[in-house]
Amino acid sequence: MAADPRPQVLAGGTDFMVEVNYDHRRPTAVMSLRRVDELRGWRRHGDRLTVGAGLRYVDMLESEFEVSAPALAQAARTVGSPQIRNTGTIGGNVATASPAGDTLPVLYALDAEVTVSSTRGDRVVPIQELIVGPKRTTLAPDELIVSISIPVSKGPQEFLKIGVRNAMVIAVASVALVVDGDNRHIGCALGSVGPTIIRCSEAEAMAEAEIDWDRLHLPDPRVYETFGAMCAAASSPIDDHRSTSRYRRHGVYVLATRALMRAFEPGA
Repeated sequence: MAADPRPQVLAGGTDFMVEVNYDHRRPTAVMSLRRVDELRGWRRHGDRLTVGAGLRYVDMLESEFEVSAPALAQAARTVGSPQIRNTGTIGGNVATASPAGDTLPVLYALDAEVTVSSTRGDRVVPIQELIVGPKRTTLAPDELIVSISIPVSKGPQEFLKIGVRNAMVIAVASVALVVDGDNRHIGCALGSVGPTIIRCSEAEAMAEAEIDWDRLHLPDPRVYETFGAMCAAASSPIDDHRSTSRYRRHGVYVLATRALMRAFEPGA
């Protein structure tokens, strides 16, 4: 890539090949990563999980991985068909930088850090600084995403999405919720309702102040709907061929309310 950055990098190809088929791209050359086994694994070091950029969605469904990153496993389970899950990769999802990318709200909610590499060395970038717009990143032409680091689960996690049908669908709206009981923190991020993934900082702070952290309990049931409404207000959806902005905003309200209720069940 340092010698010639023009070839298209190919991981799973689940987004790239669609653009080729529709004649939106005409690459002169392709550099495949499919045989670079060093990118495929994952490892846990204490309270951090390092996920190789070549890890496939199907690999995230393994029980051992799901224990450490339940929301990522939930997101992976909703991706496409078995064929897509067997070839698509988490690194490709990040590099594509689509606001509808299913793993991205989870990574934002977890404050993921992305390691990118070139012949000049490695650099670690917070995911919200790597993705700067729809299908736009700060990757240099000679840089490659090699891994993603996230904290190991310390509380309940949820990923929910809606689409025009129940399976094999691009998200009309999605919500990721991560609860860190040790640090008394909530992370919540929205997909498909803005030009990039949206963090719900005000809703997070409101819920954190209302939670009984010693019992991991929400004493006031009104907080669920307040949280959902604040997340919906943080969204910035548009009208397009898949949905109206009004439906997307309502979808965020329902999904965020439901996610908080699942994390802190009423009456628990």
